Amino acid sequence: MTVTEGWPEAPAPLPSPVVDNHCHLDHRIKGGLLIPVEEALDRAAAVGVTRIVQVGCDLESSEWAVETAREHPAIVAAVAMHPNDAARLDDPMLDSALSRIDELAADPAVRAVGETGLDYFRTGPEGRPRQQRSFRAHVAIARRHDRTLVIHDRDAHEDVLGVLDDTGIPDRVVMHCFSGGPEFARECLERGAFLSFAGTVTFKNAQYLRDALRVTPPDRVLVETDAPFLTPEPYRGRPNASFLVPHTVRLIADVLDADLESLCRQIDENTSRAFGGPWAPHGGQRT
Repeated sequence: MTVTEGWPEAPAPLPSPVVDNHCHLDHRIKGGLLIPVEEALDRAAAVGVTRIVQVGCDLESSEWAVETAREHPAIVAAVAMHPNDAARLDDPMLDSALSRIDELAADPAVRAVGETGLDYFRTGPEGRPRQQRSFRAHVAIARRHDRTLVIHDRDAHEDVLGVLDDTGIPDRVVMHCFSGGPEFARECLERGAFLSFAGTVTFKNAQYLRDALRVTPPDRVLVETDAPFLTPEPYRGRPNASFLVPHTVRLIADVLDADLESLCRQIDENTSRAFGGPWAPHGGQRT
């Protein structure tokens, strides 16, 4: 199946390259749709999305992220046990999984530890202590290997901040798919975090996200897909992919009343800083 079958049309290219800092190239969704990695990179690069952070959510996807990043200079890896996956493991299994994540985090292809954090939407009170233990362990792994910490936060704002304040905040923190309003944005920014905005910021019922975006300094703004999920307007509900990032970037430019090309350059620079330095765009060599 080619990318044109079942997927939205590609948007107009951006005037300057940006990075999709959170993507799941290995996830299949409705109808088993999956874009092969080379095709995903080509399609994204054609609209100005020249680099991708491939994010793991469990051991299998984390190992796949590392292998894929080794093979493709435009991709770097993030490795972790997603909080909902962590909550489903007993203590010995979680300890074993965390040990393997620690090993993977040492690989040069890995730039981040995540997505880790807390999710109180899908996990009830009985699983939250294990989520918190996993989150704390991931913070320690990120600090030990000098990796960016990528945080998944769903309905858990106060406890996420509490864990960060208690454990000590790594040098680089990304709030993946930022999900709070302006007050929570300020709390995260005070702790040095980058705020990453996904297709959700384009949703008609997400004014609180646009309000959060407005209080975010331009040098802390990142953009992501969380593909194949959270497809931006006007294609909400259809499969998502990195080549749809321009829809979100253009909305961000409108909200901030920013020049589109300048915003693209800023996002690109921000992402390099957020993930420990630049890496090669599609078609180049890893730096």
